[in-house]
This record gives sequence, structure tokens and C-alpha cells, in this order.
Amino acid sequence: MSATQPKPNARCAKSSDLAPIRAELSLACFMARAWAEAIPEAQRRDQAALFARTAIESLAAEIRPGLRLSQPFARMKGRLDNAAQLLARSMGPLAAALPVTEGCNSLTGLYTTLLPGKARSALGAFYTPQTLTKRLLDLATEGGVDWTSARVLDPASGGGAFLLEAAARMRASLAGCEPAFVLAQLGARLSGMEIDPHAASLSQAAIEIALADLAQASGRDIPVFVKVCDTLDEEPAEIHDLVIGNPPYGRVKLTDAQRARYARGLYGHANLYGVFTDIALRWTRPGGVIAYLTPTSVLGGQYFAALRRLLAAEAPPVAIDFVHARKGVFDGVLQETLLALYQKGAAPRRFQTHYLDLDNAQQARLTRNGDVALPEDPASPWLAPREPAHARLIAGAEGLAHRLADWGYGVSTGPLVWNRFKPQLRPRAGRGAHPLIWAEAVTADGRFVFRADKRNHAPYFKIEKGDDWLVVDRGCVLVQRTTAKEQHRRLIAAELPQAFIEAHGGVIVENHLNMVRAIAAPKVSPATVAAVLNSDTVDQVFRCISGSVAVSAFELEAIPLPSASAMAPIERLVARGAPKASIEAALRGLYGLNKA
Repeated sequence: MSATQPKPNARCAKSSDLAPIRAELSLACFMARAWAEAIPEAQRRDQAALFARTAIESLAAEIRPGLRLSQPFARMKGRLDNAAQLLARSMGPLAAALPVTEGCNSLTGLYTTLLPGKARSALGAFYTPQTLTKRLLDLATEGGVDWTSARVLDPASGGGAFLLEAAARMRASLAGCEPAFVLAQLGARLSGMEIDPHAASLSQAAIEIALADLAQASGRDIPVFVKVCDTLDEEPAEIHDLVIGNPPYGRVKLTDAQRARYARGLYGHANLYGVFTDIALRWTRPGGVIAYLTPTSVLGGQYFAALRRLLAAEAPPVAIDFVHARKGVFDGVLQETLLALYQKGAAPRRFQTHYLDLDNAQQARLTRNGDVALPEDPASPWLAPREPAHARLIAGAEGLAHRLADWGYGVSTGPLVWNRFKPQLRPRAGRGAHPLIWAEAVTADGRFVFRADKRNHAPYFKIEKGDDWLVVDRGCVLVQRTTAKEQHRRLIAAELPQAFIEAHGGVIVENHLNMVRAIAAPKVSPATVAAVLNSDTVDQVFRCISGSVAVSAFELEAIPLPSASAMAPIERLVARGAPKASIEAALRGLYGLNKA
């Protein structure tokens, strides 16, 4: 008997529009979250696992009557109350009306969404919309993965979204083969690792539902695809053609042995994403590919500098999709997101970028952004267009080799962490008190205004013995340290005049501001530096190297800039108080944006 794809559910076959079913299932998920919020946190994890297990058993009974799912990998304490049982069981028929993979994903993801926020963060567990799952596997296919023979690993498989989709593609590639052969192939070539036994149990159950017809036709048991383990301690083997997934991210405390093992990609506190990227490198065969869903912060900032250098050396990027999702599509995830494909052992080359506009969990629009190259120093932020309009800007910026250091400037953070010095804050000037410069002193339109408008913000700071290191006695350019992509501007700067400093015998700068200060004889005036940082052009360049709300000194120092000599016309414009539009036009010309 040949392997066939599972037939669509009758209800699904009669309806070409699944939106009402998805809406009903979404409402049930909302009700489940409301139920879970009322449960004491100590019981939430077991209750979440029980609820999701009940729902997926209901799904199995609906579309695979007679299927006996394998036993969970871990015991779940307690029991569901009657109302919760009824709600969980009602979700099975709804999920059954969807395509099998989508229906399974919607229920395995329940466990994650019902966990307390702290538990989710500790596990780094977040639901992956199916659109992104499919697109990431499409990238792997474009990268050369052959589903008829590929060995595939998800080292943090969670609810099994990537395992389910990979299984479907492997199965489709073996259409016409005997069911027993297909099962054996999938069992030998597809695997996941997961530290949470409840998540692992749900993903195994979902795969069993998806492959139940093969088991019935062949009379064979469905293999175990998921290993419950701590992936960080598993001994790797370079045997996989594809390592794929949505790895956890967030800080993690490593043992001494683990830190030594993964030191090559770490900087400061270990982040789970960075560790799991290193893990992927260790499990991928030479020539194989890594396909990961990650926060965009990996492309910039000093925190991931060592990881970028490691990737460039061992598995350079082949393609990156920047994901733009409507609010609510990613439940509980705040970071910007990207899909990345890396090839192990490849030589660094220009890589393709796309803009993926995610309207909902099922639909996305893909736009080509052009290709870009890694910087000469791959530990530097990777300059890549975040949207189609950035393609020409990146092309111009790639040709600019100068940085703030070449203009004679360095960047440091304001030295005062104010809540460590609360007794020294003063409401008015006095002997030994200096003006305290807060972030609000830098206005949105690029002016310096001495003020302390916010709660707990005092305008002066009393210097005590040993505090001289806090005093700033030279003019500089101040830049706000925290902005978000939704803001009109990411770079908000203003010149802190030398005259103001001298009038007060020095100032104190709080650490929510960056200071761009002369480290040598400056070749460009501070006023011009401020004007450049406040320009729309450089603001957009900065967006192409920053993936977090932080405006870090490291990223400011990495902004591609024209040479100091090329800045002479702009210096003249700034000196005579020319309109911002004139300065902007001149700067656009230096970035090659005025060409036809």
C-alpha cells in the first residue's frame, strides 16, 4: 500500500473559509487564558499541561477515532474542574476542522499561552505562528534542503511546530512509498529535543495524530520523535542537514562547564539564543543549513558581537527575512523578529534580505529588500535593510568607511546612576551643586533645554568627596539611550554647549543619555555631529543596525559616515543656521540618495 496524505476533515472540506472557525477557536483560547489567570501560580504549569492534553486528546478522537496516544513523558498533578474540561474538549472539534498541522499547532501552543509569565520567560517558551514556521522551512528549501533525504533537528522543539511542518514536507517528498518505509524514514531523520516534558509530550502527541494513518496502514508503531533533555548538555554530532527552530531567548545562568563550552559565542551574561545558535553549529554537518527565528537584536549591539563573529566564520548568513507583525500575532513577545538562514562552512558572501509583513497567523506578504554584505569586522553590527525603502540607503552606506572615531569622537554613557545617589539630589542650586542633566533635557526637535520635569528628577546634584569622576567639564553631544521603533525618531540628539558647562563649573549627566565626546582634536564640530545624528537619513541608517530599544554606544560608534573632509559643505550649512531641509538634502547626497 502506498502512503497517502491524510484526507481533510469533512467539515473542513465543505468550508472554503476557515476564518469563523479560527475566530471561534481564538475565543476559546481567550477563555482558557482567563481561566488560567485565576489559578495559583504554583498549580498553573500542571493545569496548563492537563488542559492542553485534554484538548489534543479531543482532537485525536475527532479526526483519528481509535487512536491511542502515547503516554505523557511526565505526570501531571491534579485534575481539571468540570468547566475547564468542557472548554478543553470543545476545542478539539474546532481544531479538527482546520488542516491537520494547523489544528495540532493551535492546541500544542495552548500549553505555552496558559503558563505564568515568569515560567514562560524562564523556559523561553513562545508560540510560533504557522506562517513563520512555513516560511522558515521555505527558506531551508531554497537553501538546498532535500526533504527526501535530509536529517532534521529542532534542538528546542517546544510544542513541535517545526517538527510537524518538517514531517509534512518529508512525507510529501516520499509520496508513493510504502507507509512503513515513510514512517521508518521519518523516525530515522526527524528529531527534536525539549527540556520541558509537558511540551515534549504535546508535540509527540501532535505528530502521532498527523501520522496515524501511516501507522494504521502499515501496522507499525509511530516512532518517538522528541527527546526530553537539557540540550545544553547533549553531546553534539555534525550529522544534520538542517537545524531549525525558534530557540529560547533570555538570560540564562550557565554552569562553569557550560560557560567554558559555549564561551566562543558569549559576551557578558549568557543569552539562551546565543547558546542555542552555538548548539546549532555543533549539530549541523558541513554544507548543511541552520534556519532560526530570532530577535533582530542579534544583528547589532555589543552583546552579540562574539556570536556574529562566530557565525561569520562558521556559518555565514544566506538569507534574512525581517518580520513585521500586527499587534497580537506574537503573544507575549516584544522584540522585533527575523528569520535567518545560515550555511555551515560556506564562504561569506552577499546575502538576500526580505520584508515579511505578517497580517495574521496564517497570512504574510513577502517583499524583496535586496542583498547586503557582512561588514569587514563581522563583530560589528550587520547593516541590513529593515524595509524595502532602505535598499538604496544601504547601498550608499556600504560605501562609507568612516565612523565617529574618524571624526575624533567616542561615545560613553552618562556616568550617574541616580538611584544610587538619591541623598545627593537637590531641588535648587547651591554650593557644590551642579546641574543634573536628564534625558528630557534633549528635546524631540534636537535642542538642549536644562530641565528636570519628571517625577523624582531633581535639577541639581551635590558633589561629595570622591565624586569628581561624575563631573562632565567639556561640551559634547547628548543622545537619548532608550527609544523604540514606533517613535518618529530613534536618534534624538542635542549639543550640550561648552558655555553652559563653564557657567556652572561642570555638569552631571545621568545614564539614560549617551555622550558623544571628543577623544582627539575633532575634525567635525559638535553642532554638526548633532545635526547629522538628528537627520532623517542617519536615523534610518541607525534603524538598519539596531534591533532593540536601546541606543547603545557600540551601535552609535558603528554608524557609517562620510569622511570629515566630505562634511565641509554641511559644516558651513550648520554654521550659518541653514534650514534642516537644506542639511538633509546635502546629507542625502553623501549617502547616494539624490541619484536618479
